[in-house]
Amino acid sequence: MSHSLLIVEDNADIARLVAFHARDIGCNTDVASDGRQATQLFNGKHYDLVILDLILPGLDGLEVCRWVRAQPKYVPILMLSSKSSELDRVVGLEVGADDYLTKPFSIPELKARIKAHFRRSAAVLGLTGAVPARICCGGLTIDIDKHRVMVDDQEIILTAREFDLLVHFARHPGRVYSRIQLLEQVWGYQHEGYEHTVNAHINRLRAKIERNPNDPRYILTVWGVGYRFCDVAQ
Repeated sequence: MSHSLLIVEDNADIARLVAFHARDIGCNTDVASDGRQATQLFNGKHYDLVILDLILPGLDGLEVCRWVRAQPKYVPILMLSSKSSELDRVVGLEVGADDYLTKPFSIPELKARIKAHFRRSAAVLGLTGAVPARICCGGLTIDIDKHRVMVDDQEIILTAREFDLLVHFARHPGRVYSRIQLLEQVWGYQHEGYEHTVNAHINRLRAKIERNPNDPRYILTVWGVGYRFCDVAQ
């Protein structure tokens, strides 16, 4: 099945390179050279993935990311940047990006990340099998179709990646996952150097959904192994 891809990149050479290799894996591509053009294209067409440069003229990548996340339709965002510090990655993820790739990047990794996002979107939308549209556990309710999370009747705002991580856990209560397994199954790639990313996301997720993040009732630590979602919330 063909996918539609929006590439937001002001460097024409990089935009052409990304578009060429995206088409090589069956994607239809549109290119925007600035943030304003990106919002106009996004409003006029459905996209399965947005590849978004962080540094853009006028409306920058963070502003575009926030704008996309404010729209009713959910679309994964892969952010590109020459900024490689952990703080820059965290900021990008916090405003709603699903993934972060640092320039210069390898073409095989770029293509692998694109395909991983398509697989993950299909899973979240329930296209890979029959899954419930709503998951309830104790005071936690996850509405997958509406991309909403409630804890004790209060809506919790999660980033796209935090939501994917929580859904993955909640669909497999009691199952223990290592950090590497979570990277592979939620992020879509496997690399030991990114294990700290899993820890950071779980810490932020616990801070949002747990009454006491130091004594969690939903996402539990299995010492020396990884994490698991509770069978029944306490």
